[in-house]
This record gives sequence, structure tokens and C-alpha cells, in this order.
Amino acid sequence: MPVPSLSPSILETIGNTPLVALRRLVPAGAARVLVKLESANPTGSMKDRMARAMIDAAEADGRLAPGREVIEFTGGSTGTSLALVCAAKGYPLQIVTSDAFSLEKRNHMKALGAHLHIAPSDAGKITPDLFVAMQGMTKRLIAERGAYWTDQFNNPDQATGYYALADEVWAQAEQRLDAFVQVVGTSGSLTGTATRLRHYRGSVRVTAVEPSTSAVLAGGSPGAHRIEGTGTGRVPPHFDRALVDDFEAVSTEDAEAMARRLSREEAIFAGTSSGANVTAAIRVAQRLGAGKTVVTLIVDSGLKYVSTELYR
Repeated sequence: MPVPSLSPSILETIGNTPLVALRRLVPAGAARVLVKLESANPTGSMKDRMARAMIDAAEADGRLAPGREVIEFTGGSTGTSLALVCAAKGYPLQIVTSDAFSLEKRNHMKALGAHLHIAPSDAGKITPDLFVAMQGMTKRLIAERGAYWTDQFNNPDQATGYYALADEVWAQAEQRLDAFVQVVGTSGSLTGTATRLRHYRGSVRVTAVEPSTSAVLAGGSPGAHRIEGTGTGRVPPHFDRALVDDFEAVSTEDAEAMARRLSREEAIFAGTSSGANVTAAIRVAQRLGAGKTVVTLIVDSGLKYVSTELYR
């Protein structure tokens, strides 16, 4: 294996993550399931890609001047990735988050220099009202501080950060790809990756994954769940229904159980949203059958969740 060359910045180490075949979890007769280990990014999350894309684009067109403060509301992974990028580039960062999200994420953001504002949750549950409260807190802080809001839910620049992910998958899978499965939060990773994969092969089937208790994309009602990074209780502004062939609803319990199985049976340490992804990907693989290939993402590292119910 070639030794990586010297990187001039930590930001240059984002991307080029491994693609790994699941060996034990996929039933006989199903399609092969490949997982992209986005946990190998610097903060242990795929969100490093989009955070860098949003900051780079804002710098390029003048929205973000040198030294200006940056602000975002986030469940933690986007905030941690923004903290990485802002620390590397010298921008102060304000983050609005909540006690509904893991302590590891909050501590990681603080360690990278972010200043946190905590919105209280309803007994640790992720609900639509929580995101409304976080957004309101963010807007008040912007009015007070004049900070630049990356506005991840409405920012089209984030989707472009995932084009390279699709390029990597296509090459690593040796151009054998029949389906792509991904959980939806802001929808940037699904939109960017699916758009680019369809550039290579128009027939790639795309499955959007959401919590079973908040399956709003498929027409259900919003509700509470414990799958961090997804299921905000509303359809994201940049969600493109035309890109999606199927929806899979996964319960918190099934997602957590699969995340634990990933650790024990595949030695892949991941979070709950990754468990939801693999649960859905195996369902798709069973429908497609042998000889086909399904790709999904290991969204982030299990190290972000060791104090939560997932691994406690």
C-alpha cells in the first residue's frame, strides 16, 4: 500500500476514505453491501466534507471575510466539522446545539475552540420543536453578533462537498454499483452523492432512510426518536424527491441494534445513523439479490456515542 504524501494542512486529509465489504451481516442470496467509512475523516464524520465546502465557497465569493465569526445550529457532527475547519482557517465559531445530542460531540466542538449555546431538550429526545428552538436561538445570536451563518439546511454549497465522495465510491467499487442508501438530515449527503453517482450511471437506485417515528419524507407525521443527525420532522429545503426511488423507515431500536452488531460482527465502530443505513441497505440487498451491489455510508465513528444509550 502506498504511503500518503505530506499534507500541508489537516483539511487536505478530508476524504479518500476506505470502502469495505460487509462479511457477516448480509444474508446469503442478497446483494453485496459495501460501506464507505466516513468515520476515517479527521473528526470521524462525513460532515468534514460539507463543512469545508461551505466555508471554502463563502470565502471564494466574499460572504465570509477573514476573521469574521461563523455560527451554526447543529446536532453536533456538522458543528464539530465546522470547528475543525474554522480552527484550521482561523475563524471564531459559535455553535447552537442541545443536551439531546451526545456529550462527546459537545466536548469535541469545545476542544476545537467552538463556543457552545445549549438549547434544552425534552428528556433527551430529538423532536421537531427542538430544531425550531435551536434555529430561533441562532437567529437571535446573529442579530446580536453579526456572525456569518453557514445555514446548513438552506446552503446549496454543502451538497457539492459530497461529489468527491461519489467519485471515490465509483472508482473503489470498480464501477459496479446498483443502489445507494443514505439517511436524510439536511439531505446534502444524499443529494450530492446521488446526483454525482447518477452522472456515472443513471440507473443507480437511491433509497432515502429516515426514523420510523418521524418518516415525513414518505408522507408520515413528525415525531421523537434517538437517531442523531436525521429526522428533523420536516422536509429539508434542498431535498430532491426526483432523486429518490425508495424510502426505508428504521426504528431507533433497530438502528441501535445494528450499530452494535456492526461493532461486534464486522469490527466497524459506528453511530446510530450508520446502524439505520446498514439496516436499510440490507433490506435493499435482499430485494435486489445476488450479483448486485449496494453502497451505504458509515456516517461517523462510534466514539461520538460512547456515553449515550447506544453503547453505555
